[in-house]
Amino acid sequence: MRKSLLMVVALCMGLNVVSCGGGSSKSTKSGLPHRVLASQGVTATFSFGGLVIINGENDTLPRIAPLPGGNSPGIMAISPSRNIVATFDSSTNAAFAVSTATESAIGSGVRLPGPSSSLVVPTANPTGFAAVPGATVNGFSFVGAVAALNFASGSFTAIAVNNAQTVVSNSTGTQLLVFSADSDLVTVLFPGAAIPPVDTTCLTTGPTPPNPVQPGSPCAIVTAPSFSRPVNAIINGNTAYILSCGTQCGGSAFGSNSLTCGSNAAVVAQACVSVFDLGSLTVTQSIPVDAATMALLSGSTLYVAGTSPTNNDCAGQSTAATICGRLDVVDLGSATVTATAVITDGYHQRMDLTANGQVFIGSKDCTNIGNINISGNGEVRGCLSIYRTADGSVLIPPDNGDVTGLQGFTTRHVEYVAEDGRLRVYDTTKDILLINDFVPNGSIDIVGYVSDIKAIDFF
Repeated sequence: MRKSLLMVVALCMGLNVVSCGGGSSKSTKSGLPHRVLASQGVTATFSFGGLVIINGENDTLPRIAPLPGGNSPGIMAISPSRNIVATFDSSTNAAFAVSTATESAIGSGVRLPGPSSSLVVPTANPTGFAAVPGATVNGFSFVGAVAALNFASGSFTAIAVNNAQTVVSNSTGTQLLVFSADSDLVTVLFPGAAIPPVDTTCLTTGPTPPNPVQPGSPCAIVTAPSFSRPVNAIINGNTAYILSCGTQCGGSAFGSNSLTCGSNAAVVAQACVSVFDLGSLTVTQSIPVDAATMALLSGSTLYVAGTSPTNNDCAGQSTAATICGRLDVVDLGSATVTATAVITDGYHQRMDLTANGQVFIGSKDCTNIGNINISGNGEVRGCLSIYRTADGSVLIPPDNGDVTGLQGFTTRHVEYVAEDGRLRVYDTTKDILLINDFVPNGSIDIVGYVSDIKAIDFF
């Protein structure tokens, strides 16, 4: 009997290790050492939306209730230390935040003055920033603002910025770059100087460049000859690499700020990477590229993706698609494009670099070909491209739909891809869907529409 009891105990311990995906655990509700969150929007009456916890060791769903994020959480933002994750809930126009240490809500949410598709949490503090392009406030005539969020108190300060579409923060949250739709301007915010509850400094400074920072001012408006529809930026220390998408985003070659990038005069508004000094608020260098809506920085290499209105053929690919995007590999030391690759088209909005050198590139509104749900029916193509840095080749996986989230890991050769509302798991050693006993179909089965994905542990 004693031997039988020992065998039962050993078996139970082994099963417990398997269910947790490893022998270690955390003092959290889930107890999982390697956790990933997926934003789950649900329309079914029998299930609610939220932030679903995934066991990142074996791609399984533990029997744990989702973390609160509203009924239709979409985009997520995570702090650099990964202690806070924030999400935007489109059903209530509210931003929610959770503590990853306690796996619980921080406050009860912050109701925003409109929808948002850009959210950042720059530090370990329970504060964040959301760009709200249609923001309105009673008693004011402006449309558009950056909301400085206090998740603990559930409040925000509205900093008026016309049509604020995208917000990018430095590492301390003390300086923000704000990009507005259909604009050749970049608004620089110093949110610590903003006066709550509504600050309209940006509306009174005027659009005439340059607009030097006044002592105590929360705002500066900057233009440069290389700014033609700037839409995004990558910040590294005191330098920002500002992406201007030019004609792709409606830029005109005849606008006062849309004529040149570097030494190139363009018939169309040239897409450009502007090297921007955050201290002096000046462009120190400009690098012409094929197209630019999204970028990824790795050391001294900047990968820049977009869809050019002119250089958009699909040369080298056997596809029914007639328009393709471009990935430019920029060497920042020489300020030159050293390689170019043909990728899927659309508006590129997600990029991730795996530990084994695969650049995953995702877009929305791309050319979808075929149907992933119908086998043996010819070409299947969607919005995902995989660029192999080792040889410069590109793989277009046979899948469909917008790519809205990417997440890789340093200890596993897999990439999570939120694509057309499904959560795909790719084996990055082969660049195909991972198929095993845990993910027999290459997907993690989450009810509802998966919009975004974030690892909340470092692994």
